[in-house]
Amino acid sequence: MLLIQKNFTKSFFVLLSLPATAMGFALSIQIAALSWILRTKYQLDIEEIGIVWAAGPIAGIFGQVIIGIISDKVWFWGGRRRPFILIGGTLAAMMLLALPKIGILSESLGFSGVLTVAISVALMLDLAINISFNPTRSIIADVTPEGRIRTGGYTWMQTVSGTLGVGAYLISVVWDNYILINVGVILVFLFSVLPSFFIQEPKVLQQKGAEEHASVSTRETLMAILPLAGFVFFGCFGIINKILLQERWDNLQNIMVYFSLGLTFVLGLWLIGRSAQKETDKGEFQKILLAHAFTWLGIQSMFVYFTSYVGDVVMPNLSGNALANHFSSSLTGKNIMDINLDDTTGNVVALSFLLLNLVGALLPALVLGPIAVKIGRVKTHMYALFLAAIGFLGMAWFGTSEILIYLFICVVGIGWAATISLPFAIMSERVDQAKMGLYMGIFNLSVVLPQLMASLGVGKILSESTQGSTLFLICGAAMLASGLLWLLVKETAQSKQDIAQ
Repeated sequence: MLLIQKNFTKSFFVLLSLPATAMGFALSIQIAALSWILRTKYQLDIEEIGIVWAAGPIAGIFGQVIIGIISDKVWFWGGRRRPFILIGGTLAAMMLLALPKIGILSESLGFSGVLTVAISVALMLDLAINISFNPTRSIIADVTPEGRIRTGGYTWMQTVSGTLGVGAYLISVVWDNYILINVGVILVFLFSVLPSFFIQEPKVLQQKGAEEHASVSTRETLMAILPLAGFVFFGCFGIINKILLQERWDNLQNIMVYFSLGLTFVLGLWLIGRSAQKETDKGEFQKILLAHAFTWLGIQSMFVYFTSYVGDVVMPNLSGNALANHFSSSLTGKNIMDINLDDTTGNVVALSFLLLNLVGALLPALVLGPIAVKIGRVKTHMYALFLAAIGFLGMAWFGTSEILIYLFICVVGIGWAATISLPFAIMSERVDQAKMGLYMGIFNLSVVLPQLMASLGVGKILSESTQGSTLFLICGAAMLASGLLWLLVKETAQSKQDIAQ
């Protein structure tokens, strides 16, 4: 074991963050380039783009939990999480290579359109990311003790990942998305492979108590995900309707969205009421799942449909050339008059997400971590989500200009910074350490199931709405609901002890 690992130095946390950074960089490429390529190069409409994005959550539903269970129980290539990080990182790099070649692949395979191949490439890319995402986060819990050190591990993970995410969007604005993809192929592969040679995993994982030594049964697993039943219901409906029935039940889709959200709230209130009688790790874990799900309903809706919003609402209101074009031109020397409308849309989107990730990179270790030590991780996260809700609602009411979009997305970035750092540390102390992969997989269902609703449900609502603000009203409402639900989550005993010190 390296000395930096024994002493939990900052350099070790940076090294430990690289696999998660690789997957985060792959996601940044997907966010920056996928919708832009599908809209500008292949002219897919908003609902078709949503269908392509649905491939990721579908892959996550199976990949996260299955890989989590397997990685808890196996040991080969000198690690428990290492093999899946290596396999997933290599596969993700290969799929990034295929991303800009969707049209060529479609023609060579004899398809009349690009939708089938686009879904296949997105599915394989997300499957690769999901193979690695769970292990890249589980390994942090595996090699760190509970409390401040583990919180530091996850906040440093977001700082490093967020910084590289900023770099991804900077490359997109300064050069273009195709250069970004080429850089990503190399970075994703190297950051997945190199840390494996230096991080030593424990061969035996600690267990929390005698009651939890038994294997988790199917019934217990289903009970754990009960708060997500509404999202599961819509996911099943959406997959059957879009993929198997070729949208035959489209007239029921909006009704199913509202019914599923209602079912989620009813079950959630029942579970919260039941857990109020006695605080248990299982009860708190269920509340975390419920709260986190609404966070991702808002965030994923922004990621999928932001490009369409910029193209339909922001671009017509530009009085002159976009500031994003001036930013790009000042760094590259490219003549601003040579930047066409599609590239301008891409530049505005990329600069927006650059700012989002810049805030997301700076805040976890420098701001959120210290605040969490003083007032607790749950409260810190809750306040960050309320600020994100204000940012979304600000975009809904005032976000028709480029400047205001940049301003409000920085506010949203506060919630984004908290979302991809604090919940992992909070959740990891409510589950059995020896089953971290399983519970990390279950936890990630609170990410992928809302993503599926965003991809298959929100798109139709937006396509039928005449108001450009609808997207961010949905995002703001989801973030506000999440913040209120986090209000009911209790701090762990270790967190309370850290606050008292």
